[in-house]
Amino acid sequence: MAEIAQDHGEKGKKGKPKKMSTHVDFTPMVDLGFLLITFFMLTTTLIKPQTMEIAMPSKDKVTEEEQTKVKASKAVTIILGKNNKVFYYEGTRENNVDPQVKSTNFSAQGVRQLLIQKNYNLMVRMRNLKNQLESKKLTQAQFDKQKADILADKGAPVVMIKATDNASYRDLVDILDEMAICNIARYAIVDVTPYDLGLIKNLNI
Repeated sequence: MAEIAQDHGEKGKKGKPKKMSTHVDFTPMVDLGFLLITFFMLTTTLIKPQTMEIAMPSKDKVTEEEQTKVKASKAVTIILGKNNKVFYYEGTRENNVDPQVKSTNFSAQGVRQLLIQKNYNLMVRMRNLKNQLESKKLTQAQFDKQKADILADKGAPVVMIKATDNASYRDLVDILDEMAICNIARYAIVDVTPYDLGLIKNLNI
């Protein structure tokens, strides 16, 4: 608050200009400053970064023949279509026979049930490991090490995620959430191929 103080001088004297001084009171500004500091301290503590864990590729050297064998036996291809439709097939084309394509959705009995069935053993191991951590039988360092060993299991399924041009961004986010929920450690987002589009051509209605 600014105040202007006037000095009228001595009584009876004329001709001297009046002296005026300005005084600014910053007391209300101090209160406002503390309010702003308190506000930002409270709001910043509520903001937590949301991250997604990424499983990095193993450094172990694997021959091309072993890679092809693993992909053929453990591969699950998920194709995201229009209108929130989800298609999947297991394995690859063998002996000129196309894999059987099935349709599902994002319900609890849909794609999640499929992933749970394919990754059931690993999920049970992860659940037991988390229970040991919660019961203080394992330290955080021991938990992290054993978790990495479980996720590196070569018997786990490999999921290939492919989105068509008609798929929505929300469907892609939802399927990535399902990967985390079902503890799918090995998955990749790849481009859909004309072969995949041909498989779902009669189903993508």
